Amino acid sequence: MPWPPLILYSKPGCHLCEGLAEKLQQIPEVRELEVRDITSNPLWWEQYSLEVPVLKVAGDPEQPLPRPSPRLTVAQLRSWLGQQLGGLSGG
Repeated sequence: MPWPPLILYSKPGCHLCEGLAEKLQQIPEVRELEVRDITSNPLWWEQYSLEVPVLKVAGDPEQPLPRPSPRLTVAQLRSWLGQQLGGLSGG
């Protein structure tokens, strides 16, 4: 089953954001990843300025995912994300 599109709320200069984006781009199941720069939208800035990186499943409404550890390898992130996304299928 293909994974749903993901949204990553990020900001320039955020090394945690950049690291997560790089890892996500290496996971084959992540076919759609939209990186949103929170500095380009006042509402996003208000919501996420102290929280980035924020990862969500695209949709209406967007579904937030827990923050993965920045220490996860790409393989560990892939496994973790598969578990998180698998839990959403019943909802």
